[in-house]
Amino acid sequence: MKYPWIDEYLLSKPGVTKNLQAEWNWVRYQIGDKMFAAVCLDDSSGKPVYITMKLDPAESEFLRQQYEDIIPGYYMNKTHWSSVKAEGNVPDELLQEILEKSYRLVLRGFSKKKQRELLEEVKGNAV
Repeated sequence: MKYPWIDEYLLSKPGVTKNLQAEWNWVRYQIGDKMFAAVCLDDSSGKPVYITMKLDPAESEFLRQQYEDIIPGYYMNKTHWSSVKAEGNVPDELLQEILEKSYRLVLRGFSKKKQRELLEEVKGNAV
């Protein structure tokens, strides 16, 4: 995969966990119980094929027009999710930025109380 830093980057975010969704062969990154990103693996080789993330629909459409390696979400709602080809030519800085936006978008979907719990949980575990 062209973006070997993704796992470390996403797991450095407060409240993030990861798991393997075996039925889909996806490594999912979640905050609370909600997925905000996934690395979709090839069934035969196990190599990453797509990095999928939730984005604002208008931003998704804009990015898809700018980069041929950003496509509608692989096996996801095509309006709210986009995928980046794992061997594509999306700049690292841009991918990092849209992963950050995905994280924040999903975090904002929780109540303020739940957001505090998720973020404080990490502080409590860091001791």
